[in-house]
Amino acid sequence: MTEKRKAVALISGGLDSLLAARVMMDQGVHVEGINFYTGFCVEGHTHAIRKKDRDRPKRNNALWVAEQLGIKLHILDIIEEYKDIVINPKHGYGSNLNPCLDCKIFMVNKAREWIDDHGFDCIVTGEVIGQRPKSQRRDTLPVVARESGADDRLVRPLCAKNLPPTRPEKEGWLDRDKLHDFSGRSRKPQMALAAHYGFEDYAQPAGGCCFLTDKQYSVKLADLWATRGKREYELDDIMLLKVGRHIRPGPNYKLIVGREEGENRFMEGYRKRFVHMLPTSHSGPLVLLDGEPDNNDIELAARLTARFSQGRDAERVIVEVTGKNGESRALAVKPYPAEQVPASWYL
Repeated sequence: MTEKRKAVALISGGLDSLLAARVMMDQGVHVEGINFYTGFCVEGHTHAIRKKDRDRPKRNNALWVAEQLGIKLHILDIIEEYKDIVINPKHGYGSNLNPCLDCKIFMVNKAREWIDDHGFDCIVTGEVIGQRPKSQRRDTLPVVARESGADDRLVRPLCAKNLPPTRPEKEGWLDRDKLHDFSGRSRKPQMALAAHYGFEDYAQPAGGCCFLTDKQYSVKLADLWATRGKREYELDDIMLLKVGRHIRPGPNYKLIVGREEGENRFMEGYRKRFVHMLPTSHSGPLVLLDGEPDNNDIELAARLTARFSQGRDAERVIVEVTGKNGESRALAVKPYPAEQVPASWYL
């Protein structure tokens, strides 16, 4: 009997990684999945918090993919290691603060370490030539294989026929004729293959799964680095960038304004870390003040808080201001006129 070969597939939760793993399984390869948690993942955060996303499936798509395939999924926390990729990407950023090429190299390298430690034979990804402008070009795919150390143990089943044969193909573990030649940004071939396999209700094919690809999020992260004077972050920092309106009236502080009940509840867990405000005479948002506001800043922030409350048209709104020490005081303020809030304050 021939030895059954083993592969680990990078499972993002998207359609491509689902199909790539299934194509390998069709050839008798034992496949297990690996998923990396960076802290910047979209799913499981704002989708579960905001009312407008209430009808969206509250699932971890990587776990869903593993369930559909019937494979074991290994989830690895790489938050600390990943910081250097975000802050100092060797190959630079994409259109926002997304270090996509460095990210792919890093994750394939972690997968290479994993297969070496667990006696697996190769790594599988769902990459397709020409699908992503930064990391999935004909000239960058070899860079990923080389700099990750995976070399010819990296198999891309969806576009393998467009690339040189890998070791699993040369060794006869895989039949190259049963791999695919997908290319370009159209997802129609993947959707047709999904229909062939009977996969339904998969994650939106063109959807991003990383906040770093989002322009607004990248603006807020760049602002955080600029105002702190250093490029660093903690998990709580990047979590708070995902929620609320971020308003910066001055270089020394900003407001994080809850937009709805779900965000207010989420932000309550951070109250003890910040000066925070809450209207008491009218319904309104929880507001966190990030930075070092002075007394004039506090009054302006209270007026802005009132502007986002149900008392925005009232003559006065009572806003409770609580310091980091837990002491509270009430301010009666005139709501800041919406039309006078400079667009430049909004991040």
